[in-house]
Amino acid sequence: MILIERAWAMPNKWTFTILPIKNLLEEELKIYDMKETDIVIDPFAGMNSPANLTNDLNPEMDALNFLKHMNSNCASCILFDPPYSPRQIAESYKSVGLDTNGGEKTRSSFYSHIKNEIARIVKPGGKVISFGWNTNGIGKTRGFELKRILIVAHGGAHNDTLVTVEIKR
Repeated sequence: MILIERAWAMPNKWTFTILPIKNLLEEELKIYDMKETDIVIDPFAGMNSPANLTNDLNPEMDALNFLKHMNSNCASCILFDPPYSPRQIAESYKSVGLDTNGGEKTRSSFYSHIKNEIARIVKPGGKVISFGWNTNGIGKTRGFELKRILIVAHGGAHNDTLVTVEIKR
């Protein structure tokens, strides 16, 4: 059974500061009974990430290469909060003087490769919490079961933020 919830909150560039999302993270990480030795990875960290292993707009290593350096089945949880659209990707990269490698990082295949790495890295029984404008998450075909969806409405002309919680089978 999938738990579906809806809340309202003002939008914020920093996803983890949005109160319903902050509350979900606290619940999910507590429910998981995290130990200090558990690895929580955030390949698109930004600010305020509760992960203990993070990467952000790094000129030396993008999110995909960051994940490729991880051991298989090493993470208890991954927070997947990439820029939500090709425009946001381009703006984020340009803001720190990076390009999108001829548009490579704005193609859907880039995220598909990242999701494959996430599936490789998460331990069986581990979880992935994804954020964006859809509820695709990592997906059933990669061995994940959807457990929870949080819809955060922002009102007006703002897109909702959708959060999925999946468990690796």
